[in-house]
Amino acid sequence: MPQHPQSVDGTTQPDDTVVPPARPAPEPSRPPEAAPPTEASPGPAAEPAPPVAAVEPPPAAVAPPATEPTPPAAEPTPPAAQPSTPVAAVQPAAKEPTPATAEVAPPAAEPAPAAAEPAPPVAEPAPPAAEQAPVAPHAAQAPFSDDTRPVPRDRGPVPGDQSPPPPAATEPGPTPAPAPQWDNTADIRFAPGQAPGDQPPPPAAPPAPASPAPAAPTGGRALDGPDGPDGPGGSGPSDAARRPWWRRPAVLTPVAALVVLGGAYGVDVLVAGDDVPRNTVVAGVDIGGLSPDAAAAELEERFQEGFAAEYTLRAGEASRTFLPAADGVALDGAETVAAAPEQSLNPWTRLTGFFTEHEVDPVLEGVDAIPALDILANEVDLAAVDATIAIDGTTPSVVPPATGRALDREAAADAITAALLTGDPADPIDLPVEEVAVAVTEDEAQQVLDEVVTPGLAAPVVVTSADGSAEVEVPVEAIAASLTFSPGEDGRLTVGVDPVRLAEAMGDDLTASGTPAQDARFEVVGGAVRVVPSVEGTGIDPAALATELVGVLPDPAPRSVTVDLGPVPADLTTAEAEALGIREEISSFTTTTTNNASGTNIRVVAEEVDGALVLPGETFSLNTFTGPRGTAQGYVPANVISGGQLSTAVGGGISQFATTMFNAVFFAGLEDVYHKTHTFYISRYPAGREATVYEGQIDLQWRNDTDTGVFVDTSWAPAAGGGGSVTVTFYGTKRYEIDAVEGARTNYREPRSLEKPDADGSCIPQTGVRGFDVTVTRIFRDLQTGAEIRRETFSTSYSAEDSIRCVPVAPPAEPVDPNAPPPAAGPAPAAGPAGRRPVGRRAG
Repeated sequence: MPQHPQSVDGTTQPDDTVVPPARPAPEPSRPPEAAPPTEASPGPAAEPAPPVAAVEPPPAAVAPPATEPTPPAAEPTPPAAQPSTPVAAVQPAAKEPTPATAEVAPPAAEPAPAAAEPAPPVAEPAPPAAEQAPVAPHAAQAPFSDDTRPVPRDRGPVPGDQSPPPPAATEPGPTPAPAPQWDNTADIRFAPGQAPGDQPPPPAAPPAPASPAPAAPTGGRALDGPDGPDGPGGSGPSDAARRPWWRRPAVLTPVAALVVLGGAYGVDVLVAGDDVPRNTVVAGVDIGGLSPDAAAAELEERFQEGFAAEYTLRAGEASRTFLPAADGVALDGAETVAAAPEQSLNPWTRLTGFFTEHEVDPVLEGVDAIPALDILANEVDLAAVDATIAIDGTTPSVVPPATGRALDREAAADAITAALLTGDPADPIDLPVEEVAVAVTEDEAQQVLDEVVTPGLAAPVVVTSADGSAEVEVPVEAIAASLTFSPGEDGRLTVGVDPVRLAEAMGDDLTASGTPAQDARFEVVGGAVRVVPSVEGTGIDPAALATELVGVLPDPAPRSVTVDLGPVPADLTTAEAEALGIREEISSFTTTTTNNASGTNIRVVAEEVDGALVLPGETFSLNTFTGPRGTAQGYVPANVISGGQLSTAVGGGISQFATTMFNAVFFAGLEDVYHKTHTFYISRYPAGREATVYEGQIDLQWRNDTDTGVFVDTSWAPAAGGGGSVTVTFYGTKRYEIDAVEGARTNYREPRSLEKPDADGSCIPQTGVRGFDVTVTRIFRDLQTGAEIRRETFSTSYSAEDSIRCVPVAPPAEPVDPNAPPPAAGPAPAAGPAGRRPVGRRAG
């Protein structure tokens, strides 16, 4: 800070007044008269000049150049007896420029030392005050900051003074005109005969006491112009001007601010680390500033109580209760924290984080899988039913639509989430139910019925092959059976023709003009199974015909279409057969019979079943596969068991085939769906591993539960004395080794002996057989290791077979008519030999 000089009474002098020590004034060499002012410059002296404080006044008018030469310097004056009085520098009037300006001292590097003693004597006393020219007073001007500093006595040429040195004292010469004054240095007038640089005191100024020289105050100064600090008459550049640009306040201040802000930013980054950003809020819980693990634990703890309560879900009229914790619903704290924004390195983002909150949606697991939601959806959801067309026979009608509804599962999950986090368990959670609009309206369906369906069912369509070799008529019934209706993308009801249903309705008419296709099949040669390739047929392609029919449905009768004959693929192609995995024998079983009639029926049913193919997952039914078993199919009457007794019926004896097939199923490891054993034990069958069938009442069913197909191969071998043997073999991919373990026979029951009247010869005698209980176990073993995989038991309880003895019964005698006439008299019989009696004939 600049120090202001003090007055003798201790008050502070204004900045524009500086009291410097006086310098001895040389005696003028000419009589006192008005001398033209010259530029202030130091002249020769007996000793160095004392420090002189220069004053920087506000800008003043430029003084005119001098017109007379500078007088020669006077002879040195002897020293005065007493010090000269200090001269106060006075600011000139702002409006009138003065002829000469006072020398302006440049800023000193260090403050001048305080004067310890009065000013040194000068060569000659100063002229009387009366001879001193009064100093022109300065005009009033605004206060300004002074940068003037004291100048030491031994000060040399001022840096920046560009004016030539003054001429010698003995050689008068013209004084160069001063350069225009561009700075704020004040002009000072000198009295006539006063040397430039001499500062005589004004008459009223008291002598200044010896005191330390005050530091020159700093102030404004002009940097331009000849008399500025950097000009020829200036005092040199100021301290501020000599500073490097990077040390100026205009640069240092923002740099310092950036350093402070950068330091604060760095500290904030280091302190925050990987913590959750400040002001991060989850459902009202602030987790900002916590580590991820601590934030996750905080969230799970805060909401734990709410997840343990019971809530009620309500969707329309339906409602269900659920326990979030029991149903696997929980807040996933780690995933919720992971969804929060990471610590940003953007300074602006970190700064705004102090004032803004970051809302993070909580992550709940298990909300979409709440069992109560599935139950509510089953009760609430109702599929929309589009308007369509129904055909009864050949009569079409419109079926009106029905709007549907559905539980909005996504919105329901949001509602449940909000209730679990901020709701009250006592309040039901209402779940939104949406209305599902129909795609086809009733009016649209009616339009299709009028424009397409009605004319389409008005008459048959004639189909001609492209080569003219065949002509087929598609009847109205076939068209009606194959029509389909579905909503289109534009909301219209689309009419189509199903090729499969059309082919079924047309039957053999489509292939009558071509050749029928042959399916791939399997055959066994030398105990090995192989695929016989399929053969494509030719005929009218049902798919091509269906496409052509759709185009002519709206047309009026008569209508016809032309279709090329094309290949008709087989129902089972070679590739499909090979993909079934039928490559080896998986089981086989054989039984025998001695009855010729039963043998006939067994042969017939074996021939019907031979070549059966059971695809993966299909169930085989013997009654369904063979259909009716009557005389028309080649069956004959044979023994059956009816009511626990033997009798005869057409198709009897095929239970032996059923028993043979059941054992093939048993040892193949296939699934037994249904079988029934005989009422009493028949010795030619394995106990507990046999089956009976009866058309329309008792069936044999088994399922192919493998991933491959099962091919059934049967054979009948007649015996020379009657009867024969039947064998059933299954081919596929073997899965198990099967063992059969028959348990002990228990709980024997004795047969009864019965006599059965036989009036017509239909009675069949029976030999009594004991009844018993038996259990058979099927054990499944691994093919490679033989280890047991599982087992299955079959329990059977046989009734005792009664012993039947047939008793012939004579036909009843004819009744006697009492009204009948008596028989006619005849000749008397001849007398017999004596002692002989007629022997009557025994009946039966």
